[in-house]
Amino acid sequence: MPLENIVEQARQALGRRAGQSPEVPPPPRIRLPEMDAAARLRRFFEAFEKLSGKTHLAATREDACAYIEQVIAGRRAVASNAPLLRECGVTALASVRSGFTEREALRTECAGAEIGITGADYALADTGSLVLFSSAEEARMVSLLPPLHIAVIRRERILTGLDELFDTVPLPSDRSSSMVFITGPSRTADIEQILVRGVHGPGEIHVVVL
Repeated sequence: MPLENIVEQARQALGRRAGQSPEVPPPPRIRLPEMDAAARLRRFFEAFEKLSGKTHLAATREDACAYIEQVIAGRRAVASNAPLLRECGVTALASVRSGFTEREALRTECAGAEIGITGADYALADTGSLVLFSSAEEARMVSLLPPLHIAVIRRERILTGLDELFDTVPLPSDRSSSMVFITGPSRTADIEQILVRGVHGPGEIHVVVL
């Protein structure tokens, strides 16, 4: 069937005619559910753990650093330049390398590291997702190349969901060239419908909430 015939059938189904201008779309509708801080944290942890993610609520920065050191267990790790990681003492751990400013040097380090450690700009309670804005302080490859990812986030950065994120950051492109959503460990079932983790990114992910 010619393409024009297909398009005409679609027009008729929509009650439109050729050359007709589209209607003005309705304004975006953002819904912000009522959810206190404790409920946000609980829901985020539940959603994150359902995706096989591992969680830790740190009482102090020292507690956060101790948990991360335990997960690293002496393995080679690379940390982003996020100030929060320095504040927690993560970048001072013996097996952690950080402070990279040259892209190729960082790429080489990430390709050989077993663990990547980053901050996270926001977390979404309803889906258990982490939100990272790419920047000089938070390079994407730190969370993508190593097979294990640890993310550190402040508790007040846990949002109810996507609507609240876009209410908080209505124009993400003004802030960064890349906004990444991380929803659990990387996984795919493309081959024979068999679930495999770690194909397109880390196969294990931990989140530490301060």
